[in-house]
Amino acid sequence: MKYIKKILIVLMIGLMILPITASADEKKYQSTNLDEALTEEQIEHDFSNYKETDDQAVIYLFRGKGCAYCRKFLTFLNSIVGDYGKYFKVVSYEVWYNKDNGELMNNVAETMNEEAGGVPYIVIGDKVFAGYSESYDDEIKAQIKKLYETEKSKRYDVMENLGKDDEKEKKEGNNMSFGLLAFIVIFPLALAAGVVVYENKKHLDLEERISNLENKSKKTK
Repeated sequence: MKYIKKILIVLMIGLMILPITASADEKKYQSTNLDEALTEEQIEHDFSNYKETDDQAVIYLFRGKGCAYCRKFLTFLNSIVGDYGKYFKVVSYEVWYNKDNGELMNNVAETMNEEAGGVPYIVIGDKVFAGYSESYDDEIKAQIKKLYETEKSKRYDVMENLGKDDEKEKKEGNNMSFGLLAFIVIFPLALAAGVVVYENKKHLDLEERISNLENKSKKTK
């Protein structure tokens, strides 16, 4: 019985550790749209004729709050809302004060085979703009319209690719968790069952020996 008690103690410790292991890698990314980003940077804007739709091309913007070049890029986007607003919407991630967003930017850069050396880091479809300069304006507008005019199902979206990678890692992590669970739970239970069977067999063997001895004793009498 002392072996079974030890196994049960190991089992209880394992079950306590497992939830901690499973939740250790959870991330929380925080994004803002164009309206919220402009408001945060105190850039005056009028979006009475602008609305976001599912058909618009997505501009992923990684920025730092208070970053001068990020503010210039946001100001540029605000200036083209009248002519290009129907083509695009913005998903903005602040990375200076949000560590998880910063890690996301690095993961996006790695997926795009680029290096995120700083902000703003801009992704439009399969095109990256590292930093911002007014000399990029025409190229950015062309990329926005190109992505918008691409059939939606064929548009490259870096976040969808990241999602696939995350899903693969999550699946692998779940497989590891199940393997750990099998080791922590199933193996000790099987061992405990083996110990119980062994102890029962010893007990039955002992009873059989005693019975045989009693029978022999009766015959000699």
